[in-house]
Amino acid sequence: MCGISGIYAFTPEGREVIQKLPASTDALQLRGPDSGGHFTHGAVGLGHRRLSIIDVSNVACQPMVDEQERYTIIFNGEIFNYQELKKQLVDKGYTFFSQSDTEVLLKFYIEEGPSFLKKLNGFFAFAIYDKENESLFVARDRYGVKPLLMFQDEDKLVFASEMKSLMAFGIPRKLDYASLYEYLQLNYIPGPASIFKGVKKLMPGHYLMITKNGKVENNRWYKIPYDEKKVRENSLSYEAQQKKLVDLMDGAVQRRMIADVPLGAFLSGGIDSSVIVALASRHTQQLNTFSIGYKDEPFFDETKYAKLVADRYKTNHTVFSLTNNDLYEHLFRALDYIDEPFADSSALAVNILSHYTRQKVTVALSGDGADELFAGYNKHMAEYKVRKGGFAAEAVAALLPVWEMLPKSRNSALGNRIRQFQRFGEGMNLSAKDRYWRWASFATEDDAKSLLSGKSKRILSKNTYKKRREKILSHLSKKGDINEVLYTDMQLVLPNDMLTKVDLMSMANSLEVRTPFLDYKVVNFAFSLPESSKIDGGMKKKIVQDAFRDMLPAELYKRPKHGFEVPLLKWFQNELKPMIVEDLLSDAFVEEQGIFDLKEIQRLKAQLFSNNPGDIHARIWALVVFQHWYKKWMV
Repeated sequence: MCGISGIYAFTPEGREVIQKLPASTDALQLRGPDSGGHFTHGAVGLGHRRLSIIDVSNVACQPMVDEQERYTIIFNGEIFNYQELKKQLVDKGYTFFSQSDTEVLLKFYIEEGPSFLKKLNGFFAFAIYDKENESLFVARDRYGVKPLLMFQDEDKLVFASEMKSLMAFGIPRKLDYASLYEYLQLNYIPGPASIFKGVKKLMPGHYLMITKNGKVENNRWYKIPYDEKKVRENSLSYEAQQKKLVDLMDGAVQRRMIADVPLGAFLSGGIDSSVIVALASRHTQQLNTFSIGYKDEPFFDETKYAKLVADRYKTNHTVFSLTNNDLYEHLFRALDYIDEPFADSSALAVNILSHYTRQKVTVALSGDGADELFAGYNKHMAEYKVRKGGFAAEAVAALLPVWEMLPKSRNSALGNRIRQFQRFGEGMNLSAKDRYWRWASFATEDDAKSLLSGKSKRILSKNTYKKRREKILSHLSKKGDINEVLYTDMQLVLPNDMLTKVDLMSMANSLEVRTPFLDYKVVNFAFSLPESSKIDGGMKKKIVQDAFRDMLPAELYKRPKHGFEVPLLKWFQNELKPMIVEDLLSDAFVEEQGIFDLKEIQRLKAQLFSNNPGDIHARIWALVVFQHWYKKWMV
């Protein structure tokens, strides 16, 4: 796991920017605290920061050059089948000077060119420069586990693992108001767009080929093989499907346990992380596992369930039991690291878990991805019930006026249920595409628009926003089933929210996180399964729960699913109130800034500090994150 940055200059003016490469690379130091290096040749500059995981010797440092000094690589990620690939190359006569997966990656590209990407099992963002023909090849993994941003103008193309690294190149910082509008609804910005005009995210499963004539080709090399017809024709029995899933997941976990540094696993007490721990325990004598608990928030504390799994598999278990003050102390570390507005509040918990875990290990396994693959979210059950219909669904929808009047909150079981009933009732009256977007959002389009000032509304391109939204929702239809919802989640929620969150917060703490559920063999298999294997009227993530039932404590199956929550509302009304009222959302700053509508901001603040704040804290958090980002990077 590392950080990369680079430049391909098209003009003499572009070549002058190469001198900023060291600053761009230094901006990624937390991603790679162990070493750093640069390479320049003509119009190309490549920079690398290293977090040593496989072959920690100096011979594996980057940028790495082949023996003939023709090809140079910078690489962020891990290739889990590199030993198998290395053997193939050795059989063809290749020799190796290191034990790293980086060298295998480089030489497989030399041997096969871009087509070799399909043979890689891992996550990555990397660039390979060919000195002879002056071409630069830049690629990103299948699902967007590792980020890659880029900016192109007539003089150059620059790319990097993080926005702060691009900014060190001196890119223009001009707000993209369509992205801001999406952010105010979703609390994150979907790729390929970013908060800045002109800065794009290389999409998952894509690669660039840049040549000396300034030509830049963007090609898609992977697409989830979802075919409704093949799903319907799947002849495997449900029992056989379960067995295959266990076998595939066991292989995925085993591959991800290769490391030359200490390795452990996150253990939340949920099904997904527990599955990972159960399988990992097969392949090591004593696995290190890590959980965080909330002393002040028993509703969200799941450490007792994590302990059941840890005890069963005799792991070396560590619980970080935290107070709200502990969480608060880490708040600004997370805010300071964010270089594009990102307001999934669970990032705060991931940050603190990563911080404490990094004190013990350098690599952690995680259960991320299972919910998007196998229908694990409450919204999936809601969507299933809407599509199936029936008396219960109609009754909840009919009582929408009642749910709208009752107090709602994520911080209590009753308040959260009322909140869910209201959202369900609202969704029942929408089309499949509008319902998906609404349930993916924290604010409606009208609510988000009301936050914008008159000037911002005039700048906002409605057509740009509509085209982006339509593309994201293009796979949804009236006649489809949950699989098309999951397929859309894999394009929107997974790369732009869940994986961004884990990458940002783990890298802020120099920790590598590996996700076995996102092994491409597991993903391809998941999208060959019918809806009935994933969800029914009584169970989400059905095949995962059934396939691993004998491996896990029964208590894990008798409790509701909780997200990674932090006590935002309490902070807003207490510790963070001065920052909100006197600084970030002060009348003076909002008016001077000119982006937001002052009266609407005042209305939200009044609701926040009232006796009935409802579910407002997620929207306030989005504003706090944006304003903190704006003051750090735009003022």
